[in-house]
Amino acid sequence: MKPAQTDSTTTNSNIDLGTKSNEDAATIIVDESPAFDIEHMPVADDPRKWSNFRKNFVLLQVSFGTMIAGLSSNIQTPAIGEMEADLPATAAQISLTLSLFILLQGVVPLFWSSISEVKGRRAYQQLVYIVSMAIYIVGSTVVATSKNIQILIGFRCLQAAGSSAVMSIGAATLADIYDPVERGTKMGIYYIAPLLGPSVGSILGGVLTTAFTWRGPFWFLTIMGGVVFMSFLLFFPDTFRHERSLTYQNVMKARLRESKAKDSFAEEKAGRESPAHDEHDLEKQEIPVVAPEVVPEIKLGLTDVNPFKPMAIILSRKYNLCMLSASGLYFAFAFVLVYTTSRTLDTYYHLNPLKIGFVLVAYGVGTIFGSVLGGRWSDYQLSSIKSKEGSVTPEMRLKSTVHGLVIFPLCVLGYAWVIQERVNLAGVCAMLFACGFASIFVYTSTLAYIVDSNVGRSSTAVALNSFFRGTLAFIFEEIAVPMQDGLGDGWMYTIIAFIMGISGVCTVVVMFKGEQWRREAEVKQLATEE
Repeated sequence: MKPAQTDSTTTNSNIDLGTKSNEDAATIIVDESPAFDIEHMPVADDPRKWSNFRKNFVLLQVSFGTMIAGLSSNIQTPAIGEMEADLPATAAQISLTLSLFILLQGVVPLFWSSISEVKGRRAYQQLVYIVSMAIYIVGSTVVATSKNIQILIGFRCLQAAGSSAVMSIGAATLADIYDPVERGTKMGIYYIAPLLGPSVGSILGGVLTTAFTWRGPFWFLTIMGGVVFMSFLLFFPDTFRHERSLTYQNVMKARLRESKAKDSFAEEKAGRESPAHDEHDLEKQEIPVVAPEVVPEIKLGLTDVNPFKPMAIILSRKYNLCMLSASGLYFAFAFVLVYTTSRTLDTYYHLNPLKIGFVLVAYGVGTIFGSVLGGRWSDYQLSSIKSKEGSVTPEMRLKSTVHGLVIFPLCVLGYAWVIQERVNLAGVCAMLFACGFASIFVYTSTLAYIVDSNVGRSSTAVALNSFFRGTLAFIFEEIAVPMQDGLGDGWMYTIIAFIMGISGVCTVVVMFKGEQWRREAEVKQLATEE
């Protein structure tokens, strides 16, 4: 076994174990070499060493799954008028179907991420994907056949719960198969899919509504859900590296301590004294070379998973609070921009739903370019720093966002007065593209940072990220219309530009203080565990 790599992105310490599985047991070889960080521990059938085709196939699966979440939130927009007349329903009730969908899509991932840790993400991650998509299919089917608004609202909530699983643990799946230096690019590709929803969903919804009434978009979502369901059922490979899971690590240490205590008790009962001094400190991992010992294979159960403890740990750390808030604000901006722009294009430009969808494509195209180029730029910057300094930290990735942090609020401010003055649609499209590009250029790096800085808790961190952005998007959606009606587009977006500037300040603070905060938090965590 070789020492831990110098480019570690975490200060976590973990048991230095080599694992070899057979039918009934795992052979645990303990030596005194330096402890591995979770990111670089050797793994049997290491998913990081898979072929590019196999890894990209997993990327395609989870990306296609997340596309459902993005499409589901906005695909009904062109059908609002028809839904109000057919169900019947008020504008407030229809608005509630969207805001509740976004809120639950952010809250429910906290549940999915905890379940995915049970017995490793292979057995239960695949189960989570399959069960959640089954729930989504049921919800979509009932919504498509709803006869009144009450049933539609209830099953839109069920639809949100089902669509949220891939969003919550998909990034953790990618963290298992890609090293930190390439995650920025892959996260950028991964988040193209859900970001397309707010723009492409409007066009798709307009086409389907025109052809098949307002129920058409929801039947389309049902079919898409079925395709994703079959993909996860038949073709999802094992990506889980339990060495990256702190839940697994903590249970393993507890089981080893129990095994050691039982052995000592057996020796005393047999009349043999234990050695005068035992250097096997499992917590500090300063363990001398001993003969290999066989311990039962470790499988996690529901009783081993406490979702509240990792959440509390993540939220107690200042760098996480800053980045989760910033990331949530960036994502909430997308929903507010699309919703309020749709109202303006309808009221002042007198466009029909299909034409509104085509205008919003400009924003979607901007997010695609920003996501891909932002991810590649992030990885390039990280690789350059590594080649110069020999090691990297998660905070170094954030340096790639400096240009975007300055440009993004300025783009929002420019859009505020372009749309307020009702300039030509070409100008509106140009500013929508700029806003989409700048927002996602920054967002991809913040998401990669959240994963990199919470090694071993990545699925919980991503779930909390979904919670923050879902909650903030819900709040933004609820106050956007009163602000738009009371202040107008110009001042509403000016206020939003100021808020985006604040989120940029949070990112800069973490860029310079995050490493210190992480080290202090890890020292404090280790002290409480001893």
